[in-house]
Order: sequence, then structure tokens, then C-alpha cells
Amino acid sequence: MTQQIARRARVMGRVQGVAFRAWTQGQAENLGLRGWVCNNPDGSVSALIVGPPDKVEEMLDSMWAGPGAAAVRDVSVETVTPVPEVSSFEITG
Repeated sequence: MTQQIARRARVMGRVQGVAFRAWTQGQAENLGLRGWVCNNPDGSVSALIVGPPDKVEEMLDSMWAGPGAAAVRDVSVETVTPVPEVSSFEITG
């Protein structure tokens, strides 16, 4: 089995109301990643990204751009323990 890593990202800027969650889900599914993405009350978006290290890093890099209407100001990332029960990539909130 391929090594799996997990990262939690918090994306700040103009990222709500611009299809950021749907874009994130599509990008993650194209890369074969698992996890979730959700809006936060403060206007940021959080995501859990689980998968092979190179694909996770590719996803995190792409989050700096986001969909066309987004204006990303910052992406903070923390390492977390992979969650085995996460089997797909979902929009959770």
C-alpha cells in the first residue's frame, strides 16, 4: 500500500461564495485524494486532505489559486494523523 499522509488546511481570503468547496472537491477527486472541505464562520474554508504525499502537496499548492473568482490571501497547513474511515472527498458544511 502507498504511504498516506494527512494535512489540514485553512484557506483565507475571498473563498466563500465563489465555488471554492466544489472546486476543492473536484480537484481532490481528480488527484485520488480523500477528506473533506467546509466553510468556517469567519469566512475561511477548512479542508482535510488525505492521500499519497506527492498528490497531497500538489493539492495544497493548487489551493493558493483556487477557482477563478477566489482571492486567496493565505493557506495555513498542519500535519494530522490520517483517518482510515475517510473513504471519499466530501463537502461537509
